[in-house]
Amino acid sequence: MGTSFKINIMRIIALGDIHGHKSWKDIVNNEQFDKIVFVGDYFDSFTVKTEDQVNNFLDIIEFKKSRPDDVILLIGNHDHHYFPFVGYTGTSGYQQAGKFLIEPVLNENKDYLQMAYQFDNVLFTHAGFSPLWAGAVLGDDWEKELTGNYADLINDIWLHKPKAFCHNGRDPYGDDKYQTPIWIRPRALMYIARPISRKIIQIVGHTYQNQIDIKGKSTGGRYYFIDCLPKEYLIIDNGKFEVGKL
Repeated sequence: MGTSFKINIMRIIALGDIHGHKSWKDIVNNEQFDKIVFVGDYFDSFTVKTEDQVNNFLDIIEFKKSRPDDVILLIGNHDHHYFPFVGYTGTSGYQQAGKFLIEPVLNENKDYLQMAYQFDNVLFTHAGFSPLWAGAVLGDDWEKELTGNYADLINDIWLHKPKAFCHNGRDPYGDDKYQTPIWIRPRALMYIARPISRKIIQIVGHTYQNQIDIKGKSTGGRYYFIDCLPKEYLIIDNGKFEVGKL
């Protein structure tokens, strides 16, 4: 069962949004992997205390330090708005009272975080990459100047234009084809935005799903929406997609 592709030498675990919860610990303690990708949103829980969210994030940072090349930590919209150089963007869930705890630990550990990760033809971001967003940020000819992979491009924009990832203000929910890689929603990503190369498979969180569509029937096998914790997570094992369950 699952979809095969070129990435046939690795076992990769991909985890959906964290929001202060500790289910990731059970996964890393029970799974073998070459790489593990967290797709972001470490903060802004409605059920977990701010202090516990911060401590959980620091545990994730320590895990990253223990396996720096194997643990990939992406940034979500519920993390992005706490960076002091971004500033409050008015987004849902923002903890005004808790920002004094979150902001310093996030900023102190920003070098362990990134916006995107790509291995072979699989692109991981928090919400998904729309080429129309890239065009709005860089100009219509951005693809002609692409020298690395898509993740390199996204991470370079993060380095030089961090506010380019703020909600663009067009649709409150983020269902807009020009929306950023930490805000775009599945409908806009799949049906409105012009797709990037058909060889690219996108792995994203951000929008909660009851289960992972592992056969890719609803997405043509080009998108996998994995915001399913604490129930499910994605496994890519020697080129095949599988669902891990807690």
